[in-house]
This record gives sequence, C-alpha cells and structure tokens, in this order.
Amino acid sequence: MSPHTEARPAEPAVAQANDAVLRRFPFDDTRDLEDARRGFLGTAAESVVKDADGRAVWDLDAYGFLAGEIPATANPSLWRQSRLCSEHGLFEVTEGIYQVRGFDLSNMTVVEGDRGILVIDPLLCAETAAAALALYRAHRGERPVSAVLYTHSHVDHFGGVRGVITDEDVAAGVPVLAPQGFLEHAVSENVYAGTAMGRRAAYMYGAALPKGERGQIGAGLGQTTSTGSVTLIPPTLYITRTGQTETVDGIRMVFQLTPGTEAPAELNIHFPSHAALCMAENATHNLHNLLTLRGAQVRDPRVWARYLTEAVDLFAASSDVAFASHHWPTWGRERVVEFLSEQRDLYAYLHDQTLRMLNQGLTGPEIAERMELPPALERAWHTHGYYGSVSHNTKAVYQRYLGWFDGNPAHLWEHPPVEAAKRYVEFMGGADEVLHRARQSYADGDYRWVAQVVGQVLFADPDHAEARGLQADALEQLGYGSENGTWRNFYLMGAYELRNGSVGTPTVTASPDVIAALTLDQLFDALAIRVDGPGSWDVDIAVRVHIAKGDSVTVRLRNGVLTHVTGTGPAAADPDVEITLTEADLRALLLGTLKPADLAALDTVEITGDPGRLTELVGHLGMPDPDFAIVTP
Repeated sequence: MSPHTEARPAEPAVAQANDAVLRRFPFDDTRDLEDARRGFLGTAAESVVKDADGRAVWDLDAYGFLAGEIPATANPSLWRQSRLCSEHGLFEVTEGIYQVRGFDLSNMTVVEGDRGILVIDPLLCAETAAAALALYRAHRGERPVSAVLYTHSHVDHFGGVRGVITDEDVAAGVPVLAPQGFLEHAVSENVYAGTAMGRRAAYMYGAALPKGERGQIGAGLGQTTSTGSVTLIPPTLYITRTGQTETVDGIRMVFQLTPGTEAPAELNIHFPSHAALCMAENATHNLHNLLTLRGAQVRDPRVWARYLTEAVDLFAASSDVAFASHHWPTWGRERVVEFLSEQRDLYAYLHDQTLRMLNQGLTGPEIAERMELPPALERAWHTHGYYGSVSHNTKAVYQRYLGWFDGNPAHLWEHPPVEAAKRYVEFMGGADEVLHRARQSYADGDYRWVAQVVGQVLFADPDHAEARGLQADALEQLGYGSENGTWRNFYLMGAYELRNGSVGTPTVTASPDVIAALTLDQLFDALAIRVDGPGSWDVDIAVRVHIAKGDSVTVRLRNGVLTHVTGTGPAAADPDVEITLTEADLRALLLGTLKPADLAALDTVEITGDPGRLTELVGHLGMPDPDFAIVTP
C-alpha cells in the first residue's frame, strides 16, 4: 500500500456500516427539515463573505453538495444533520423574532423593539455578523441596534459584535447584556490555554479541510467556524440571578442563569410578550459536549439536567416556541416540553449511569463501550451524538469525578508516548512486521486497531512513509463512518496532515479585543504561563511598576515562577528597578508591542534602578506554538 495524497473511497466495511444506518433510523421523518425551513424569508445574494482585504471568511454555497445523494463516504445520520445545518438565510421564529442561520457556526437572533432591534449572539467574526445584519435589514428595514446580548462566554456567540455595533454606540447608551462571569471566562478561555485549544479546534471543526463527500461536511452543531476578525466589546449590564427581568427598547426579558452547563457563564431568556424561550446552547438538536474535543473544563451534566428541568418549570407553560443559538426552533408547547425533557434525560442518564458503572469498578473506556441510550432517547434525532458523543461524554463524566488515573498502578507511571512507542514497536518485531500485520487488520475492516497500532510506529519513527500512508487511510475510513461531526473532522484532519503537512490554526480567537479585555491580574497570569521554568530556576528579578493614577504592582521571577503582588506590603520583594508609566504603556509592554529598551525614550515613563533587569526578565518568556504536531510527536 504505497503512500498517496488524495482521499480514498470508502472501503466495503465502512460502506456497509453506513448503509445499515439508513435502514436503522427513520430517514423518512421530514419534520426537522420542515422546521429548519419554516419562516424562510430569503438569503444573501452574494454567497461569499469577505474581510477588508478581500479574503473569503465564509462561503454560503460551500455545502451545496449536501443536497445530493448520500455517499458511502459519510454516515447518513451526520449527512442528514449537516444538510439541516446548511439551510441558510433569514427566518421568522415568531412575530418580532428572527434568526439568521447558516452564516457561521452559530445563529444570530434579532428581536424587534419599539425603536430598534436587540441582537442576540452576534456570531464568531465581525464579517459574518455584518453580513447577517445586512440580510435582516434587507428584509425588515434599516432598524438601529438598540442592544446586544451575549448568552454565554464562547467565542462564536460574541466574536462578531463589532459587525453590529461600535464603541461609539455603547458610549451613546446601547447596552451590552451578558451573564455574570461572562468576561472573565470569555477572555481567559481564549488566552490561558488558547493556543492549544485553537490548534485542536482546527481538527475539531475542520475549517481547512476540503468541503465535499470525502472531506468536511459539517461539525454537527453547525457547519464550521468562520475565519474572520474576532472582536469583543465588554458587557455593560450583567444578569446576576434567575428571575431577573430587564426591559430594553420595549422588549421584556426574564432570565434564567445556568452557570456550569454548556459554558461556565450562560443564561436562558424568556420573552413573555412573544411566548418564546431562548435556550442559548443548553438545548440544541444534538447531544452536546461535556468535554469538547478542542479542550475545556469538564461540564457538569448533573446541574445541566437540573437547569433544563427548571426551564420547563419556569417557562414551558408559556412558550409557544423554543429556539437556540444553534440549529432550528421547536414550535408548539407540547413539543417544547417533550424536547426539553428529552434533552434533560439525555444528560442525566449519561451522568447517572456513568457513576453507577464507575462505582462498580469500570474505567472510562470500559464504560464508554458499554453505555447505550434508552430506546426512546435513541429514536429522537435531537439526542444523536453529532457534536458530543456518548463515548467521549461518558469519559468526561469519569474524568470529572475521578480524573486521569483509573486506579490501576500499572498505569500510574507509564512511559510517555514516544518512549512507549519505541518499546512497543521493538516488542512487536519492528516497524515492518507491525505494518505487515496492520495491513491485514485494515483488510479486515478493523480500522480502530490499525490507527492504534500504526500510531505506535509513527511515534517511534514519524518519517516512516508507509506508516504515514496506512495511518492516514485508517483515520480516513474511521471518519467516513462517524456519526459525530467533530470525530469525522478529527479523523480527516489527521489524515490530511499526514498526507499534506500542518494547516496550523485557521481561526485565531485570542484577538486584540479579547486580549484588551484581560484584567491586569489576568494579563500577569497569562505571562506567568509563558515562563521557561527550567531556564529560570536560578533567576531572581523583581520589577515594581507604578501605574499612573493607579496601583503599584511588583512582579518577581524566582524559582522559575512569575508572581505579582499589588501594593508594597510584605509579599512584595525589594525591586531591582522601579518604573512609573501609564496602564496603556504597561499593557503594551506586557503584550510585547512595546520593547523594554524603548521605555526610556517615552516622556510618560520614569525609571529608577537598572532597566536591564526588565529586559532580562522578558527574555525568560517563551512563545506558544500554534502549529504543534498532533498526529505525530
């Protein structure tokens, strides 16, 4: 089997498995398609959304191929879901509430007020948000934006805000609403581990993959992530409790706070005058993630389920429609209750049954293989694992309660991947013997085992051309058979990079706006993450910064740890150098846009002591790598 760079067709085992999916589930049920198209008013005349430089950041027609016959290279259930998610345009949810769908991974919702409009969740980038707003105005008139609301702290729900409002709008009184804790979580998630999350998100959403039946067909929650300018305008009004009521531009909203569910800071919204319920991302037409594959803190399915019960109790009896910031709405009070209740049962079942088996001594992978959903839940299309999966969500529950260690002492101190791989390959008779046996497993359709065992060869010898080719082929077949959009993208991205090299990080979320929203505490914490610990074990440097019209902060690098203390109390070390400057200059210095050597030339800066010590300190800060390897060491 010689290496090649082109995608291969589906092997018979995968084609047969996908054909079996067609026979297993009710593909003749068209209610979701009817709901996804209900209220359609029109879409954009120009299909490609471009940035200021003319670069395409979104293509509305990229998924037109999904209207065709389901190919053997795609799980029919995922193809169906992607087909539904690819419906794009402006849709009326109910009188006075509209959604622009299919213009990004998420939806933008518009609620009409007395004078203007409330924009809920302005997509991921400014370019797609502006295009979505233009589409709304083309059909509903040039109404001004009178308020913006972020339902939660994930970037695809705030990153496009500068496409709908400006700083001047906010200064003129346009409020920006968000749940308590929004800003802290929004900026920290995209900065502290942002480089690693962004690189892994390239695999999760497959934005760089070719679109088509052998490539990226969607991500389950939406199609993929846009690649434009991520922005952020900090909230001006926080929602701090369930039951809090706010009226903006005549739009009355009753809020339910749901922290620790799909996001650390999140809320649902009831619109009494419209008999409408916005579920943010707490109830969408799929099984969501308890631990997203790009990486995050493990979410709590127990409280998630309880908040869904609370939503039913608080709002279902007075809601004729439930809609979310992904997918399509659910109409009718009975259907709303059924939908929310089944979503509730989904997360509660995974939580409770994982704990039951965990307490019987099963490990995460063992529980994941045994876990099956009740037939009533499996029959419902909206519980399918298009984005989260029963497998990785079960492992996430295990991780939340017991962590990485499964209790077996043989797993307590294993060799790291490269060292283990070298030993495995040697024990198995060398790379040629492993590949000989793996090719037979590939012929038998055991692609899981091929990926597992050939991965050992690649980590022992990452340049082994035959291993790279066989691993890419196995990952590709696993992708073709996956019902989960993010699994498919991970598999196909692995195959793509093995054949073509790294794609890096297509969507960068740690944008200037996000960085600017960091508090000074968060900014110093972000710098501490960049310290080369071993390279600074013997260093002891203290720098005291006096912020004009502000506090004094002493930063100390000692024992490979960068700490900061406000004030001049006992915890603050005697400084080697003291610098008086503005907060803007301090931020520029910490972000690297102002060099330490250039400080003395600024009229606004005073320096006492040895300025070279600051330069030395900065020299111990490394830079993260947005292009690190994933499928090879």
